[in-house]
Amino acid sequence: MSIAIYSLTSELHDEKSVSAVTSDFLGRIGIDYAWRGEDYTDYGKHTLSLIYVRTGGTEGIFKRLLPRLQEQSSNPIYLLSSDKSNSLAASMEILSFLRQQGLNGEIIHGSADYINRRIIMLEKVNRARLKLKQCRLGIIGAPSDWLISSHYDPTMVNRRLGIELIDITMKELLDTLSQLPAAACEEKTDNAAVAEAIPGADRIYRALQSIVVKYGLTGFTLRCFDLLTSVRNTGCLALAKLNAQGIAAGCEGDVPALLTMAISQALFGVSGFQANPARIDPECGEILFAHCTIPLNMVQRYEFDTHYESGIGVGIRGYAPAGPVTICKVSGDLSRVFAEEGELITSQAEPDLCRTQQIIRLTDASKVSYFLTHSIGNHHIIVPGHHKMMIEELLK
Repeated sequence: MSIAIYSLTSELHDEKSVSAVTSDFLGRIGIDYAWRGEDYTDYGKHTLSLIYVRTGGTEGIFKRLLPRLQEQSSNPIYLLSSDKSNSLAASMEILSFLRQQGLNGEIIHGSADYINRRIIMLEKVNRARLKLKQCRLGIIGAPSDWLISSHYDPTMVNRRLGIELIDITMKELLDTLSQLPAAACEEKTDNAAVAEAIPGADRIYRALQSIVVKYGLTGFTLRCFDLLTSVRNTGCLALAKLNAQGIAAGCEGDVPALLTMAISQALFGVSGFQANPARIDPECGEILFAHCTIPLNMVQRYEFDTHYESGIGVGIRGYAPAGPVTICKVSGDLSRVFAEEGELITSQAEPDLCRTQQIIRLTDASKVSYFLTHSIGNHHIIVPGHHKMMIEELLK
C-alpha cells in the first residue's frame, strides 16, 4: 500500500503530549504508512493521502493550505480524526468549509478497527482509480443490434474514470484473422464437432491478442455474433482465455458490461462473469445466470461444448466454486450503478441454456425487483466475493 499521512497541529498545544497521542492513535489503527507531518510537498503523489487533524485550532492553517492542496491533487480530502485534543471538532469545521467551497471530503473517525478498514478500502479504491485512468478499451465492431438500451457516453466515461474508448472495425479483426497461419493448440475435447472448431477458435484468440497489442488495449468488447456468419466460429474461447490473462474481454459489443468488467479488473484483479438472467424466482431471491463463456481464472474446471444459440464453434461450460459473489452493472454514462451481494449456490448444465450456468441467491431477496422493474440492460457481471461497498465507493 502507498499511504501518506500529513498533519495539522495548533501551536498552542504541547508537541510532546501531541506526539504521544499521535503515536498511540496511529499505532492502534495498525496500517503501513509514510509519515509526512507538515511537509506537504508530495501531497497527492501517493495512492492515498490523509490529513491527520491532530488538534483543534487548526482550521485557519488548513484554509491557508487549501489552494496548494488543490493544485497538487483533485482527489477528495480525507481528514483523519482522533477523539483527543478537539481533533473531531476541528475536522468538522474544516469539512463544512470544504462543502461550502464545493469540494469533496470525508472525516475518517471511529474505532481503530473501523478506521483501519476504511483506510484500507479507500487505498484499494484509489489504486483502482489510478488503473482505470490508464485504461484503453476497444469496441470491436459495434454493439449488437439487440442491445437497444445499452448506450454509452465516451465523454462522460473519460471525464469520470479517465477511460479511453477506441472504435475498431470488425473488418480489421477479420483481416488480421485471415493473415494468421494455422498453429498447434493445446485445447482438446472428445466432442468431435467441437474438436473440429477448436483450431479456428484458437486463431480468433491469436487475432484478438494481436489487436490488443497493436492498440495497447487493457480490454475490449467484441461484436461476437458476427463471427458466426463470417468464419463459422465463436469468440467464446478467446474471451475466456484473455480474461484469465487480465484483459477485460466482453461479449456482444456491450460497452456498459465492459466498463463494469474493467472496474472489476481494477478493483479485484478479475474481470467477472458476463451473463444474463435466464430465470428468476422473486420469492426466494434466486437467479439463474447463463452465458457461453467465463474467465478461466474464475472456474475450478471447465469443458467444451458448442455455442448454444448457433450450435457451432466452441462454447465454455465453466464450474465456479460455490460461495459469496457480487452481481454488478454500471450504465454507459456511469450515472447508475447496481451492486448486490449473494451466494453462488451451484453451477449446472441444462442443455437448453447458454453453456455456463450459475444459480445465485441474493442476500436480500427483495433486491430481485431491480431485475424486473428497472435493470441496467440484460447483461450483468458476477464477481467472486462480497464487494458491494467497494464498488459503490469507486462510483460515488
